[in-house]
Amino acid sequence: MFHVRLLLALFLALTPLVSGFSGSFSIGAAQAQTTTDVVEIDYEAWEEAATSAEALIDGSVASTSMLEARRAELAEWRARFLEADARNEERVATIRSQIEALGAAPEEGETEPDTIAARRETLAEALREAQAPSLRASEAFNRANGLIAEIDAIVVERQTEELLELSPTPLNPVNWATALGALADLAVELQTDTSARLQDPDVREAIQDEAPLLILLILIGLVLILRGRPLISRLGDRFLDADRRRGRVALGFLVSLGQLLLPVAGFLMVVIAFEESGLLTEAGEAIMDAALGLIIAIYAALWLGGRLFPNHQERAAAFDADMEIRWPARRAILFIGLFMGLANVAEVVAALEVVPVDARGVLVLPVYIGLAWSYWSFARLMHRIRTEAPEGEVSSFNLAVTNILARVLSLVAIVGPLLAAIGFLNAAEAVMVPTAITLFMLGVLLVLQAVVRDLYAVIFRSTAEAASEALLPVIVNFLLFLVATPFIAMAWGVRAERLQELYVRMLEGFTLGETRITPGVVLAVILVFAAGLLVTRLLQGALKSTVLPRTHMDVGARNAVTAGVGYVGIALASVIAVTSAGIDLTALGFVVGALSVGIGFGLQNVVSNFVSGIILLIERPISEGDWIEVAGNMGIVKDISVRSTTIETFDKTDVIVPNADFISGTVTNWTRGNTVGRAVVTVGVAYGNDTRHVSDILMDIAKNHPGVLTFPEPGVDFLGFGADSLDFRMRCILRDINELVAVKTELHHQIAERFKEEGIEIPFAQRDIWLRNPEALAQAVSPKDAPE
Repeated sequence: MFHVRLLLALFLALTPLVSGFSGSFSIGAAQAQTTTDVVEIDYEAWEEAATSAEALIDGSVASTSMLEARRAELAEWRARFLEADARNEERVATIRSQIEALGAAPEEGETEPDTIAARRETLAEALREAQAPSLRASEAFNRANGLIAEIDAIVVERQTEELLELSPTPLNPVNWATALGALADLAVELQTDTSARLQDPDVREAIQDEAPLLILLILIGLVLILRGRPLISRLGDRFLDADRRRGRVALGFLVSLGQLLLPVAGFLMVVIAFEESGLLTEAGEAIMDAALGLIIAIYAALWLGGRLFPNHQERAAAFDADMEIRWPARRAILFIGLFMGLANVAEVVAALEVVPVDARGVLVLPVYIGLAWSYWSFARLMHRIRTEAPEGEVSSFNLAVTNILARVLSLVAIVGPLLAAIGFLNAAEAVMVPTAITLFMLGVLLVLQAVVRDLYAVIFRSTAEAASEALLPVIVNFLLFLVATPFIAMAWGVRAERLQELYVRMLEGFTLGETRITPGVVLAVILVFAAGLLVTRLLQGALKSTVLPRTHMDVGARNAVTAGVGYVGIALASVIAVTSAGIDLTALGFVVGALSVGIGFGLQNVVSNFVSGIILLIERPISEGDWIEVAGNMGIVKDISVRSTTIETFDKTDVIVPNADFISGTVTNWTRGNTVGRAVVTVGVAYGNDTRHVSDILMDIAKNHPGVLTFPEPGVDFLGFGADSLDFRMRCILRDINELVAVKTELHHQIAERFKEEGIEIPFAQRDIWLRNPEALAQAVSPKDAPE
């Protein structure tokens, strides 16, 4: 028995680490048992249980523990009824489909063949028989549900009354003397009982028999207490000194966890040794357990403060806190753990029979004041972190969390001691203690965020920066938060039965038409849709890489086919997923039809762009890689989606153009079908030059350029007589219009060089100014020099 208790105690010490996994396993096991063990329901026994529960509720004298026991029994019955309610669903659906196959029932005054009428009556009777167990189970389920709700209301009402219970105020000096006297009496009682047990021959004989094991436990406990942390530290340094970037955070977490668990296990062994020795009375064991809780709270606070605000510059701290803030933050967390443990000790001592009720407030008020001071200090640090955070380096989410945390802690630090001073000790405990537990759990979740990112980097061989930006660590951390949420709720007084009730409600689901939507149905829809999406992506990949390249289609056509297969696959996967779960799409079709009118008005631009995108993918007036000009934007088509098209301009910027502009507007496609295009160069020469000679020079330059086609041959036009020059235009058909800028640049160079060799001048604009009366202008400029 002693060894069993030792193993049980060690397991309880590790319970916070495995609670999430054990809870999931127990739920899964319960569900598996529910689905495999199908037993008939004894409705007579249920009637007796329900009648007894109703009498217990109407009496209003039953204890809370008795009500909770009866509630657990009702919950078992309700689970059976829920299973029985869905047992004949397939049979009922089959009979209904048979009835529908017979056609509509004849109207009043009409008849149908006797064989069909007889068959319809037989199926109707079979349907009533198949629905009878479900209807009876549904009625019993609703009755059990109502009884459970009544019990929950009674328990909540009693909890509220207990929470608002007014005790004697600890500010009354009379209660101080009572508390001091109670503590003295407790010390005398413990000393007297311990001495009496030492004189008891049976106790002394038991101690002698168990002495080797007790001494061994104490020695092992002392070794773990004194040498556990240094041993784990040296072991961790041996691995952490290795030059590795990935895995250091996770390994450091495991090392720190060992530094926490080994000393705690040592203290646990020492406490178990003293309790098993038989020297401690019931009150002594309670105080010893409370002292163990105090030690665990201190070590847990030390561990959490070290992980959140490490004393190393190279290690990141929570909320990116500076080094000057880390030590005060660790100190504040340590004091929170210390006063949290002392609060537990004070409550345990106040609950002993030797301590009167009037002394409870005197014992707990100083502890709550110290805990409030710790909350206030930590809130000031959070406010300091928020105000001193460099702009842009700390995320807005972290700043918002620190702001909320500072405000809540400040409020608790004021309200908690005030309630205790007035005499609302239960309300003060309900505010102060859950706050510390919530802080610890949120801190653990914050520590696990870095561990999850580091494990992601190790598993997927990515960098720390890539792991910080990945989606999977965010999802895992969110799931961890969901796992911790029930435990946080229970810390704030939410009964486990209420959480179980929420779980049952979730399993019960809701009714949509004639289909009950449950988590299993939702999971089935997700899995089927995911499988359909995976098949669609595989088919798209096979078409894009294997099938379509072997055809004569161009790149644009291939992309259009691939995109079309993707849209069709997603639509089919959605329909198959919904129908495979047994959801009738008829009612949903009416709802979608009604919503489509409003959606059409509100999202008409989106729908217009979507339809235009489909037209572009089918008709393909433009393709990826085309040089186009639309709505004043010129560039290369980079991507065509169902809503918009991305154009990469020649400035290497992306322009997102709605697809409706391509259908309703004018689009210039410079490279549609082929890359042949025309280049036009204009030039002017000074008056007096031989115009025919200039034309011959320009024609010679155009014909000799390698980028200009010989057929159709280039042309030179004498445009006319300009204000400052004789204007000419050179027209060239290029082999590749994508080289337009380069060809025109080279033509300009050759024109300038040939004109210089031939002595042909390219003029620039000149203007002559004539002054009619220069004497008046001179007099206006220098009036003092004018003649008198």
